[in-house]
Amino acid sequence: MTSTGIRLHAPAPGWSITADVVVVGSGVAGLTAALRCEDAGLTTVVVTKARLDDGSTRWAQGGIAAALGEGDTPEQHLDDTLVAGAGLCDEGAVRLLVTEGPDAVRRLISTGAHFDTDEEGGIQLTREGGHHRRRIAHAGGDATGAEISRALVEAVRARGVRTIENALVLDLLTDADGRTAGVTLHVMGEGQHDGVGAVHAPAVVLATGGMGQVFSVTTNPSVSTGDGVALALRAGAEVSDLEFVQFHPTALFLGADAEGQQPLVSEAVRGEGAHLVDGDGVRFMVGQHELAELAPRDIVAKGIMRRMREQDAAHMFLDARHFGARMWEQRFPTILAACRAHGIDPVTEPVPIAPAAHYASGGVRTDSRGRTTVPGLYACGEVACTGVHGANRLASNSLLEGLVYAERIAADIARERADGGLAARVPRPVAHPERPAHPLLPAEARFTIQRIMTEGAGVLRSAASLATAADRLERLHTEACEALEGNGKIPEPGVDTWETTNLLCVARVLVAAARLRRETRGCHWREDHPGRDDAHWRRHIVVRLNPDHTPALSTTDGTDFPPTRPGAPAPSRPQEQ
Repeated sequence: MTSTGIRLHAPAPGWSITADVVVVGSGVAGLTAALRCEDAGLTTVVVTKARLDDGSTRWAQGGIAAALGEGDTPEQHLDDTLVAGAGLCDEGAVRLLVTEGPDAVRRLISTGAHFDTDEEGGIQLTREGGHHRRRIAHAGGDATGAEISRALVEAVRARGVRTIENALVLDLLTDADGRTAGVTLHVMGEGQHDGVGAVHAPAVVLATGGMGQVFSVTTNPSVSTGDGVALALRAGAEVSDLEFVQFHPTALFLGADAEGQQPLVSEAVRGEGAHLVDGDGVRFMVGQHELAELAPRDIVAKGIMRRMREQDAAHMFLDARHFGARMWEQRFPTILAACRAHGIDPVTEPVPIAPAAHYASGGVRTDSRGRTTVPGLYACGEVACTGVHGANRLASNSLLEGLVYAERIAADIARERADGGLAARVPRPVAHPERPAHPLLPAEARFTIQRIMTEGAGVLRSAASLATAADRLERLHTEACEALEGNGKIPEPGVDTWETTNLLCVARVLVAAARLRRETRGCHWREDHPGRDDAHWRRHIVVRLNPDHTPALSTTDGTDFPPTRPGAPAPSRPQEQ
């Protein structure tokens, strides 16, 4: 691993604390990692961008997938995951997920999470797209994420885990040998700490969630600005599969001009029998796939987009009027309330829906222990690329992946500490650079980036649209560099400018990878290359950041990732744009 030397323009840390482990993020992955690290006797600090219970986990409606039902097996779960991943899953990573998943869910229950049960007290299971069995455990009908978040937050507070809320992580600290030495962060508002500071620790766990805010319309909360991926790239870590952004087929359509976070209409609604129809009431997914509306998400999203284009329509509909009021109120109370808040009553009328950016199947490349290519830096949850999701995440595998790989990370950190591989005392970070190496973008550029990405790298992509997007993003970067060199006004360091700069970083890498992958696979849809090309592209694209801020792309030899440890062979087949 070679450090890029790139850091965000920010004041030097004015305060610092020390720990054995710092976990960045407070979703299912971050809080699970923190609890398991504390269980192992490691002093742990949780840093989160908003409050502990904010972030993507609490917005998860459908549930968590695991082979818990009678007759279901991890092997069947594996098969469904591999099919959804469109030939690009790392089978070893998936096997770990599905075999360790059921016990991980049981440990989550013992932590305090309450799932919906049947009359005999067994866990109720539903079905979602891509699953051939009912294996989705849910809570509060359609409030699974909120219940998991509640349980984990209560457990963290009960254990007295140190937390720093309302804090945006900035950059990774490293020692003279290039090993992790903590993070810098900015605390917003009043509290024990304020302004830019540092947490010094020999192990850092990134669990920062996704980057849905890189697009104009998304189901992600406003905090999902790709901060973890951008931090990892600046630190010299490798990322992979960033081109595979899953667009959820059924976000509530609020108008052609709607932007930002949109209400999600869970896949579980289709799992219980709702139909996708066009303006004439025709079920257009029938005949397109054996599972019709319950096909994997990429297939459903493409089916919706095709019908919209055929009919020159801005949206399609989800029809669940046959559920009746009682089922809507008991099984989907959150979705029912969201629809009614926007003047739509799904009990009496079809719900207008359209695809929206939902989940990043790629992220910071890790091995089976959650280790990245930077010693001491780990990643889990949506920010990570474990190889589980391949080209398209299977519905409700995300919460399970967060659980399983967070536990594996905690076990590895404890093992490293016991074996002497993890410093018993906090390493000394190299000096903070006096001159900023990364130009900041003005806050208003956020909306420009989102529109560029939606127009050029959204559900439908082509060589022309991606080239235009790349040129426009490069222009933004060039203008920021020129301002830094004295040819313009330099934006003030702050949360808005840091987030916007992170968005530009991940957008440029995403577009570079999407341009290189000249095929259609999973949730990457190239209109100019409509077929799947296993001979050339059944492999991963791996990206790192050069010191001059340009992305360096390479591909793996196959679907398995090479090792992440120092000294291991680098991914093969360097690629040119």
